[in-house]
Amino acid sequence: MNTSIMIVGVGGQGTLLASRILGNVAIKCGYDVKVSEVHGMSQRGGSVVTYVRYGNENVYSPVIGEGCADIIMAFEELEAMRSLEFLKKGGRLLVNSQNIDPMPVIIGKAKYPDAIIEKIKALSVDITAIDALSLATEAGSSKAVNVVLIGLLAKNTDIPKETWTEVIKETVPEKFLDINLKAFSLGYEI
Repeated sequence: MNTSIMIVGVGGQGTLLASRILGNVAIKCGYDVKVSEVHGMSQRGGSVVTYVRYGNENVYSPVIGEGCADIIMAFEELEAMRSLEFLKKGGRLLVNSQNIDPMPVIIGKAKYPDAIIEKIKALSVDITAIDALSLATEAGSSKAVNVVLIGLLAKNTDIPKETWTEVIKETVPEKFLDINLKAFSLGYEI
């Protein structure tokens, strides 16, 4: 059985590091792994989507089709709403309850949607929304939102916590390691 996880966010939020950690954890567990990144205008705060697929069976493609994601990890509320069509029935949505204005909102051409989390819950989606930004700040850096969400994701898998922390130690640069380990623990403890 293969597991399909989509990581969605905006440029600069660390979705690529999150996918690298997730992919490395799956490799360490002996799974066949495929990872693919889809960039929009990521350098300008646009959408970034990463697909991570792993399992005991051969994984032939990293791409996740509509209705096929077991888990979607969203770094921002609007990106969570945009990605819903990819979540399979019975899948889980893990969301950072943060709003980051896209360019149309910034220039006044659109309004950021209200009550996104409530609208998603009304669709009977299995959703966990956390304030990952506050937890990342508590860990020592607002940029650690990605690793807070990795902690939340880890808690929702059967992969041992020790494997995740080992991979974080191997993947994150030494000067940011303490902050990221704390961020991971804060997300994991939710």
